[in-house]
Amino acid sequence: EVQLVESGGGLVQPGGSLRLSCAASGFSFKYYDMTWVRQAPGKGPEWVASINEGGESSNYADSVKGRFTISKDNTKNTMYLQMNNLKPEDTAVYYCNVQLTQSVGVWGQGTQVTVSS
Repeated sequence: EVQLVESGGGLVQPGGSLRLSCAASGFSFKYYDMTWVRQAPGKGPEWVASINEGGESSNYADSVKGRFTISKDNTKNTMYLQMNNLKPEDTAVYYCNVQLTQSVGVWGQGTQVTVSS
C-alpha cells in the first residue's frame, strides 16, 4: 500500500522554525519527484515547493522562497521541509504529495502548522 505520513507540525511563534517530515512507503521513493502543498483555513490549496527524484533540483512558491528549504533523503524514504522565519500567513495544514502517474496522485493526512504569538 502506498502511504505518505507527515509529521513535525505544531505551534510556533512568528520568526520561529519548524521541520516537517514526510515518510513514504509502498513505492520506489527514489524514482519520484515530491511536492509540499498547504491549505490555510478558508482557502484553497497552495503549492509550496517541489523537489526532483534525486533531490538535486527544487522549486519554491514566491511566498516561501528564501525561508523554506525542501530536501529528500532517498536512503530513508523521507522528504523534509525546513521552515524558517515563519509568519502568521504560513499557518495551514501541510500535505506531501507524490504523482505516481498522470492520473494517480497520493496525499498524506497532513500536519497542522500554526504561527501565532
